[in-house]
Amino acid sequence: MNVLLLSTQDVAGGAARAAYRLHKGLQDIDLQSQMLVQEKSTDDKTVIAPKIRLFQGIAKAKLTFETLPLKLYSQKQNTPFFIQWLPDRVVSQVAQINPDIINLHWISAAFMQIETLAKLKRPLVWTIHDMWAFTGGCGYAGDCDRYQISCGACPQLNSKKDSDLSHWVWQRKAKALKNLNLTIVSPGSWLAKCAKSSSLFKNLRIEVIPNGLDTQKYKPVHQGSARELLNLPLDKQLILFGALDATNDHRKGFHYLQPALQELSKSGWKDKLEIVVFGASQPENPPDLGFTTHYLGHLHDDISLATVYSAADVMLVPSLQESFGQTASESLACGTPVVAFNSTGLKDIVDHQQNGYLAKPYEVEDFAKGITWVLENEQRLQKLSFYAREKVEQEFTLELQARRYSALFQEILMIAKKSSFSN
Repeated sequence: MNVLLLSTQDVAGGAARAAYRLHKGLQDIDLQSQMLVQEKSTDDKTVIAPKIRLFQGIAKAKLTFETLPLKLYSQKQNTPFFIQWLPDRVVSQVAQINPDIINLHWISAAFMQIETLAKLKRPLVWTIHDMWAFTGGCGYAGDCDRYQISCGACPQLNSKKDSDLSHWVWQRKAKALKNLNLTIVSPGSWLAKCAKSSSLFKNLRIEVIPNGLDTQKYKPVHQGSARELLNLPLDKQLILFGALDATNDHRKGFHYLQPALQELSKSGWKDKLEIVVFGASQPENPPDLGFTTHYLGHLHDDISLATVYSAADVMLVPSLQESFGQTASESLACGTPVVAFNSTGLKDIVDHQQNGYLAKPYEVEDFAKGITWVLENEQRLQKLSFYAREKVEQEFTLELQARRYSALFQEILMIAKKSSFSN
């Protein structure tokens, strides 16, 4: 079986890293897998990207032109919104590769025009990493449920018109999806439920296959050694917080995390704890978190990330909406318990008071209480750490994910073959 994964990038960003891990996982179980991307960071020969400078230049220029229609909405929110209206070369590239089945991942940021979906002429499996595939352009809908009808009057565009840009994007998707052999895969049950309630995906087959991890890379490292490597204190308990632009992205929940930490600081923990932040360099005016804070900057390789997770005593993921929560599963794999809100994709990963703590959404006091609960008892912390690793070994290994995808691909191809015979 020849599988082709389509993704805007190979490893830049959480969705891309999840796609690339699956790509390697499929190869590990002897499937022929290739990846077609717009932007390549690895030197992997099985990842195909524009080589000719002209095409590389066009790809960069498209990013600028992609956002032009948004200029009509000067009051729009500062949230990602993708229109995918520019032409692409994907159809001709797919024809050259000639796969049996195509696995779409995150294809926004001007990689692939919506209309291209209808031209691929292969069975399609779309792994959704956010809500964009079934909305009129936003990545996460927040409190809006207009994706359940036909979008329009989009709050993120700050629009009152039913026939706005979001409705146009929705219409184009509805047309492109007609009569497609398309199966949806969600990494978690919350996103699958959202997809099932959407007007675009309500009649499609939707499966849940959690993202997998290479548990030989993501595994516990001796805490003292990890801290020495990172130049972190040995005599404090460490709280870890990591997310790309987390302090600027409302969805990541920093506005809940900050008061929770400040509350903790005032309740006797001030001299016992320090904070570690990764995924962001120290800002010019660092926010007051109530504790001494270490900024580690951006980390891209798995071994560095595993070392950071292992150095911490607890990982905090205060997201409001999360399709899966990859940093949470990575942390658990390294034996570090997670505190999160009892909502969206994180409910599939964190088992309350088994491998972490799920706070009541979105109560700052309970989030602070969860951090205290994890840290205050050394014996309990060791048990949480054991069950954290066990959860990943049982449910989130890369091999398990790859085998689930392989079985799904084979089933879809078998049904397609029978259908072609009967026709």
